[in-house]
Amino acid sequence: MRVLLRNPRRELDVAGPVTVSRLLAQLEINRESVLVVRGDTLVPGDAVLADDDVVEVRPLISGGA
Repeated sequence: MRVLLRNPRRELDVAGPVTVSRLLAQLEINRESVLVVRGDTLVPGDAVLADDDVVEVRPLISGGA
């Protein structure tokens, strides 16, 4: 699958199928610090990602006034 990462922006190819939680563990990314998006849909940690999926890993940003 194609994994799009931000900060810094990069693309990786990862073999699937794999769960979101396992993918993030492989990439050494804290699950609580990111959102995983497939198309326009947020993907939960227990969802299985297929080999032909394209997902984006977006950092959570909080703040405001």
